[in-house]
Amino acid sequence: MDRATSYPVEEIAAAWERERPGTPVSSIGIVTPIWRLAKLLGDDRRRVLARAGVDPATLDLLSVLRRSGEPYTLTTRELSHRSLVTAGAVSQRVARAEREGLVTRRPGEGRPRTVLVELTPAGHALVEATVDQVLCREAELIDGLSPEQQEQLAGLLRILLQDTQRKLGDDRIGHVGEG
Repeated sequence: MDRATSYPVEEIAAAWERERPGTPVSSIGIVTPIWRLAKLLGDDRRRVLARAGVDPATLDLLSVLRRSGEPYTLTTRELSHRSLVTAGAVSQRVARAEREGLVTRRPGEGRPRTVLVELTPAGHALVEATVDQVLCREAELIDGLSPEQQEQLAGLLRILLQDTQRKLGDDRIGHVGEG
């Protein structure tokens, strides 16, 4: 394979096989492209969101509230569960979005420490204006795969993610690069 048409991941695996015979290299062809794609997709999403004037964490918060249906209100516990981030991360996101007038917070009924977070009209307008930009862009980025290939890849990634989470004992999913 000449350098112009070679796939760097194959070169990496071949170099390890040459230098360390017997070292398992099968993961390189899967993990390395996933990391590269995560970086490319994450960077592109941040650019799209920057043009829209919203950061990824805020859009995630607003989107979870919007997808919950009317009255677009969830407890902070539900937000943490649906966002797949810690309660501390939700608290920071809510505080920032509240300062920007995108959500309101109020005490919940029944349980003393329950906090309800509600999407404001400004937050609703922002998520409505932004979600299509993000999802259309991402659809454009994966349109090199047929619908059948997209479905197959989504299924395989789901299996890989669930198995990896099980093996690591970690079912949290954050944004790329978050600890």
